[in-house]
Amino acid sequence: MKGMWSLLLCLCTVAVPVAGVAAESVPDPVETLMREARVTGLALAVIHDGKVAELKTYGLRDVERNLPLTPDTTMYAASLTKGAFAYAVMGLVRDGRLDLDRSIADYLPRPLPEYEKYADLAGDERWRRLTPRMLLAHTAGFPNFRFFTPQGYDEHAKLAFAFDPGSRFAYSGEGINLLQFVIEHGLGVDVGTLMQERVFDRFGMRGSGMTWRDAFAANLAQGYDEGGESLGHKQRGAVRAAGSMDTTLRDFAAFLAGLSRNEGLDAGTRDELFGAQVRIDSVQQFPTLSTETTTDNAAIELAYGLGWSVYRTQEGRAFFKGGHDDGTRNIAVCVRDGRDCLLLMSNSSNADSIFPYLIEYKLGPVCFPWYWQSYLPYDHPELRAPDANAQPHPPCTGWPLPAKVASR
Repeated sequence: MKGMWSLLLCLCTVAVPVAGVAAESVPDPVETLMREARVTGLALAVIHDGKVAELKTYGLRDVERNLPLTPDTTMYAASLTKGAFAYAVMGLVRDGRLDLDRSIADYLPRPLPEYEKYADLAGDERWRRLTPRMLLAHTAGFPNFRFFTPQGYDEHAKLAFAFDPGSRFAYSGEGINLLQFVIEHGLGVDVGTLMQERVFDRFGMRGSGMTWRDAFAANLAQGYDEGGESLGHKQRGAVRAAGSMDTTLRDFAAFLAGLSRNEGLDAGTRDELFGAQVRIDSVQQFPTLSTETTTDNAAIELAYGLGWSVYRTQEGRAFFKGGHDDGTRNIAVCVRDGRDCLLLMSNSSNADSIFPYLIEYKLGPVCFPWYWQSYLPYDHPELRAPDANAQPHPPCTGWPLPAKVASR
C-alpha cells in the first residue's frame, strides 16, 4: 500500500507558489481534513530541535457564539495531565525524595486500606507490592478506574486488583491517582502546588491550572460530540493527577519544548521517564483489561515508560501521550530522540480520526502506533467493523491522504 508520506510530499510541492497561481488558492490540508471529518476546532503546535516552531489554530472554540479557537484558548488537557505529572514526579526522584522501587507502604503513615478511599483493598496484601514505578508505568493491576468493569460501567464498583502488580501493562488512571495520594499523604507534598512550581511556573504556563479558575471563562473551548452537539466545559474543582488540568496550546507547547530539551531532568531521570518499563502487546490500549494480543508493534518495540508511551524508529526513540474525554481529543508525540514534536489539541470527539494523517503530515513517516491508540481514520470505516481487531495493523504502513486532498 502506498504510504502517506510520498503523497504529502507531492501536496507540499503543489503548495509552492508558481507563476500565475496565488499561494492562497491552495487549500490547507488540515482545513480539508477537519471539514471532511467534522472537527469543530483544532490547535496545532510543532516543536523542532527543542524550540516551538509553529503555533496554529483552526475552527471554533464556541460554535454557538461563533468564537474562534486561539493559541491562548483554555482547553481541557485530559490525560495529557499524566505526562506532565510524571515529569513533576521525576523531579522528586532526582531530588532523592521519592524512590521509584520502594513500596508505597514505606511512605504512608497507615496501611493503605485504612484510608476510606482504599478500604476496598482490605484483606488483599498485594497493595504492599505497589511501587511508584508500577503506578507510573501502568502495571499496578488496576482497571482504568474502579467503575470501569469488564461487565461495563458500574458507579458502585469496588476497587480490586485485576492481576498481580508488576505482571503486565494495563492503563490505569486509578494507579496515577494513587501515586498522587502517596505523595500527598506520605511526603506531605500537595500535588497542585507541585505542578504549579515544577511545571507551570518553570515553563511560563500562566494559562494552565490543575483546577478551574474563573479567568479561564474569557477564552474557553466548549467540547462537542461526534454529532456536533455541545458538551460544555467541566469546571474541575479538585486536583487529579490522572486528568484535571486545563491548559492552552501555547502553554503545553512550551512544556513539550522544555521536555524535548531535557530541561529539569538529568540523564538518569530522563532515561527512566522514557525508558521501556514494560513491553506492550495489546491490540489496543482500551479496554484496558483486554487480553487480546498482537505482534503489530513488535518491530517498533512499543512499550510504556513512566507516564509516557515509548517506541523506537530508525531515527531514534519516540514518546507520546494522548488525552481523551467526551468532546476532547489530544496527542503529544515527540520523535528523533524527542527533539521534534507535534502537539494536537481539539474540542471535538471526531478529531482523533484525522490524527494519523496530521502526525505523518507534520513529522514524516514516524511509524506511530495509530491502531493501538484507537486513532481510526475517518475515511476507513472497515476499521470499525467487528472483525477489525483480528486484522494486522502494522504502524509503519499507513493510508494515503484522501484523494480529494492529496490530488490538489
